[in-house]
Amino acid sequence: MAVNIQTILRGQILDRRQKLEAAAQAIGENPEIARLLQEVDAALKRIDEGTYGLCKVCKESIEAERLIADPLVQFCLDHLTPNQQRALEDDLELASQIQKGLLPKQNLHFGTWEVSYHYEPAGLVSGDYCDLVTSDRGDLFFILGDVSGKGVAASILMAHLHAMFRTLISLGLPLGQVMERASRIFCESTLPTHYATLVCGQAHSSGEIEMSNAGHLPPLWIEEGEVKRLEPNGLPVGVFCDEQFSTSKANLSPGSTLLLYSDGLSETRNLAGVEYGHERLSRLVSERYELSPEGIIDACLKDLRAFRGSGREKDDLTIMAIRRSN
Repeated sequence: MAVNIQTILRGQILDRRQKLEAAAQAIGENPEIARLLQEVDAALKRIDEGTYGLCKVCKESIEAERLIADPLVQFCLDHLTPNQQRALEDDLELASQIQKGLLPKQNLHFGTWEVSYHYEPAGLVSGDYCDLVTSDRGDLFFILGDVSGKGVAASILMAHLHAMFRTLISLGLPLGQVMERASRIFCESTLPTHYATLVCGQAHSSGEIEMSNAGHLPPLWIEEGEVKRLEPNGLPVGVFCDEQFSTSKANLSPGSTLLLYSDGLSETRNLAGVEYGHERLSRLVSERYELSPEGIIDACLKDLRAFRGSGREKDDLTIMAIRRSN
């Protein structure tokens, strides 16, 4: 385990011990608090002995995301007891339901804009981030991104981003400031290894779109069969606490579409190990430019599945299409 992560987890464990001691003094003798203190002290001892993060059964490394979620775990997934496995399955199912509840309304029509998206976790939960927020001023904010890591830890960070961006957008801040404040909060409230690549955009009723791309895959601007890549103009969110973000603007004419996607689309490989890639995607959407947002996404999914064949998806998949109505 990386030393800096272990140092941070040690700090979290010590903080937990202080809180338990304070609770013990306030409540008095309590078997549950005593048990938790023993677990905390055992974890600190493992750190001192150099065995922290290793499974008690197989001595292999415990999954990092599980340690981040709970620094006191002592067993890898392969060596959980039946009761622990059932509890974990229940927690994952609940996390999946909560995450689905955070997704925006599907097939949204707002002013001159039509939006559709496809959100497909590789497992029960996803680290992909997808949201649509309408403002009282008649603007539509759209966000699509990918949080570092996998599984439950990534899904927690996704929910964190969801709350942050919705709160900041409601303040009526300029897009660049929304990005800067979100990045600072994310940086200050997560581990140094955590970050998120994402595209955040503001679509006006005039057809103008202002976007900030924080290290994410370039959206595709599709206009009468011509496809343009809108390249990133910033580092991922959360890399630096004082990070600044620039924005770019584009005017979409009626019938034009903006396509955003996660690497679960472009980096999918077929049975021969060949990557789906940006060029294939660009050719496909160029030929289907007249379709509705839902139609373009359906065409992407159909082509992706034909390309992948019998291989299974290994990464979360999110696609969003935003079209200016005629």
